Amino acid sequence: MGAELSQPPTMEDSCDDPPTSAVLLDSCHFSHVLFNHVEKFYVPGGDVTCHYTLTQNITARAKDWVGIFRVGWKTTREYYTFMWAPLPAAGHGDTAVQQKIQFKAYYLPKDDEYYQFCYVDQDGMVRGASVPFQFRAEAEDDILVVTTQGEVEEIELQNKNLRQENQELKASCANLQQQNLELQEELKKTQELQKSLESLRSNTEKLELELNSLKVENKHLKEQGDCTGAELQQLKEQIQSVTSEKERLETRLRTALDHMDQLQSQVLNYEKEVENLSHVDQDKTKQLETLKEENQQLRLSTAQQQHDLMKELEEQKHLFQVLQAEKDEADEESQKLRAENSALLRHLSQATELSALPRAPAAAPVPGAGDLLFGNPYSGGNLGAGAEASLRVCPLCGELFPGDVESSQYEAHVRSHLLDCPMCTESFENKQVFEDHLLCHRLE
Repeated sequence: MGAELSQPPTMEDSCDDPPTSAVLLDSCHFSHVLFNHVEKFYVPGGDVTCHYTLTQNITARAKDWVGIFRVGWKTTREYYTFMWAPLPAAGHGDTAVQQKIQFKAYYLPKDDEYYQFCYVDQDGMVRGASVPFQFRAEAEDDILVVTTQGEVEEIELQNKNLRQENQELKASCANLQQQNLELQEELKKTQELQKSLESLRSNTEKLELELNSLKVENKHLKEQGDCTGAELQQLKEQIQSVTSEKERLETRLRTALDHMDQLQSQVLNYEKEVENLSHVDQDKTKQLETLKEENQQLRLSTAQQQHDLMKELEEQKHLFQVLQAEKDEADEESQKLRAENSALLRHLSQATELSALPRAPAAAPVPGAGDLLFGNPYSGGNLGAGAEASLRVCPLCGELFPGDVESSQYEAHVRSHLLDCPMCTESFENKQVFEDHLLCHRLE
């Protein structure tokens, strides 16, 4: 069971130092390894065999060692000499194991100081210590010693004192073992506290890293917040600008819609006039139907125009251009209507010259000497057939003119009902339409 080295090292000459530590005596576990059959003194010049017991509280490992220490040592680095502790046989578990190790005489101390065996594990912790012993010569057994009665009594007193001291040492050893157990519990608690402290330190480091990361992220977010605030202010200004533009375009749209309503009203008036004129000349029926179709197309075009304007209102970026295009289109339609109106006036003038008005026939009285040849055009009475054939009617106010009235006078009368735009070449019959037209010029 024992193991030994041919040349174990000493404290003065060590080629393979064992694992040691600066652990104080209060932190050691002396009761885990018990040393047996320790002599009070060993004869110098001879080998020394150390007997010890491994209790259930320790598990032997490859780097455990047994050292000889001078009494009064403070740390495991103060060993005089040591031997590597042999590993127990396989199967060692919960039972105590007896071990022994031999120290060669060459490496043992040469003085008569007190020494003791210590078992040190591979972590540098003391797990057991023996009672002190000396290296000195043993007294000769064959020397006759003559003592007096007084010396015998003195020796007996010394023996009694030694036995009492031995009892005290045993009690002290028991107290030390109890203290060792308490120290073991405290050491376990200390180790647990150290582990908790290390865990707390690790968590603290992690929290510090997270805090630094959060600080960096917070700084980054603040910078982003400043940029976002500037962008938000810019967007607010853009929204305000778009809102103002929208309100302005809505105003123009309402004006255009009112204008279209007036145009529709004017178209309806034109339809009524065309229907009235259709009774004047049956030959113009096809032309009037054509005009109705054109007017119907104008309604459809106006409705489509309104739909397009509402759709373009939602598209704010293109609304102004679309409204301008729609205005141009409305102006073109107005120009077309004005052209149609002029053509209608011309046709009406030709119709009044070539045909009679469609009135119910009545017997015309024979004009007297004092009567007018063409009758009174301003009176409400019936006119003769010849007079009816030579009359002209104002299409705007219904006033009658003789057939031989000059064309310039008749056209001047018709033109007197029209309102000319001072900014363009358009003319209007309705004053409200004329004012809306002027408003459109001001908005531009």
